[in-house]
Amino acid sequence: MNVAIIPARGGSKRIVHKNVKHFCGKPIIAYSIETAISSNIFDKVIVSTDDKEIAETAKDYGAEVPFVRPASLSDDYTATNAVIIHGINWFLDQGYRLNSVCCIYATAPLIQKDDLIKAHKIFLTNKWKFVFSATSFVYPIQRAFMKLKTDGIKMFQPEHFQTRSQDLPAAYHDAGQFNFGKTEAWLENIITFSEKSTIVTIPPYRAVDIDTEEDWIRAELIMELLKKNNFYN
Repeated sequence: MNVAIIPARGGSKRIVHKNVKHFCGKPIIAYSIETAISSNIFDKVIVSTDDKEIAETAKDYGAEVPFVRPASLSDDYTATNAVIIHGINWFLDQGYRLNSVCCIYATAPLIQKDDLIKAHKIFLTNKWKFVFSATSFVYPIQRAFMKLKTDGIKMFQPEHFQTRSQDLPAAYHDAGQFNFGKTEAWLENIITFSEKSTIVTIPPYRAVDIDTEEDWIRAELIMELLKKNNFYN
């Protein structure tokens, strides 16, 4: 069985009720649910939540909410992996055998089914513990610098001050959309960012981390442009 687990707790602070706030006309969590379902990869798409409104919204858009996430896994400090492990254990307790478990983030409205399908095909090669969405840094990280307490600056890697950008290896970061993992890899809490994982690259304009109202506005503007130019499926 292939399952998608969408973590969505109710206690968001910076954007109140973020997981069910309307984004370009519908609750933001609906995009993750509908994309997961339309990919035809998953036998079950479930939402792990402690919140009644999120649960009802998730059901309205086709997801299952087979359990209430315990309060101990619903605070500001609970890691995503712990939520996924809890979901996996629920499936195992019900007697299900899991082939793949995909964590899909609730606030990823720019997620596209083609990326899910591509990642799942790579996952099926059985070479990797995890296959997840990532995007490239738009500026070479080797030329990054920090601001000091004196208000001066200091490069992290000063040896690359005069290195041409095209001569530096590309660097990537998590795009915050999805992560396919083997059941045992999740349960063993294996580090995702390792040589046991690989990535599906997402263009930077579709990798939007929505934590503030400004992030929200920017993401909506991107969505409107993507739809206008038929770049959203």
